[in-house]
Amino acid sequence: MGEKKGFFSRLVSGLTKTRKNIASGLDSIFHGFSKIDDDFYEELEEILIMGDLGVDTTMNIIEDLQERVKEEHIKEPAECRQLLIDIIKKQMEVDETAYEYENRTSVVLVIGVNGVGKTTTIGKLAAQLNKKVIMAAADTFRAAAIEQLTEWSNRAGVDIIAQQEGSDPAAVIYDACQAAKSRHADVLLCDTAGRLHNKKNLMNELSKIRRVIEREFPEAYLETLIVLDGTTGQNALVQAKQFKEVSDISGIVLTKLDGTAKGGIAIAIQAELGIPVKYIGIGEK
Repeated sequence: MGEKKGFFSRLVSGLTKTRKNIASGLDSIFHGFSKIDDDFYEELEEILIMGDLGVDTTMNIIEDLQERVKEEHIKEPAECRQLLIDIIKKQMEVDETAYEYENRTSVVLVIGVNGVGKTTTIGKLAAQLNKKVIMAAADTFRAAAIEQLTEWSNRAGVDIIAQQEGSDPAAVIYDACQAAKSRHADVLLCDTAGRLHNKKNLMNELSKIRRVIEREFPEAYLETLIVLDGTTGQNALVQAKQFKEVSDISGIVLTKLDGTAKGGIAIAIQAELGIPVKYIGIGEK
């Protein structure tokens, strides 16, 4: 039980900046206003936007809140607090089938721009899955990516399939699929290149990789996780939208949430894209 508590206290302290930023603002509103009027809603709106929930998501939340205040004949600003929490919680619900790939033979494609923590995320997942995992170093564009992933594979004690820098990513994935089948791996984790400036190339590369997986490993469940850096706020949302144009995304990993006061971006991304945030990254653990 000790470790569990350790994890939760780390999680709580990791999200402190966001909580302080949003919660202290909300407290002052819920206690500072004597009635629920336009000014009250305006202040509330401002705090949510400042916490990086984004304009659209904030407007939707405020509309929901206004409706419920009317329906339930609420007169006291303080009573809105729990309503607001419930509305946001509902926005962040993750379906129980969301972690399907953890229960069957799967290929997990990890996508996202460079520098967001993709390789670290793969390392953490490999260490945490308690299954037979193989990693595929399909970001062949950057030599450092292959080295970094190799280091994580050693740390997690899992096999890695890699070729030299500049080789065809789809060829690496082909090798990795064969290895996963012959070694009876449960999960194949694939690192991919993070170039967004040339969308056409990225699109071609990702669809080629998908074709290889579908052809060579049809029995595997395919999961695509996009890794986004929480500290980049609205920019993370922009990246997610761009990647969504080139690939089917089934889940989001938000990293570096301990480094930002704008963790509200998690709510914005899930609400605007309709894709669940399945993991959050805090520190090196």
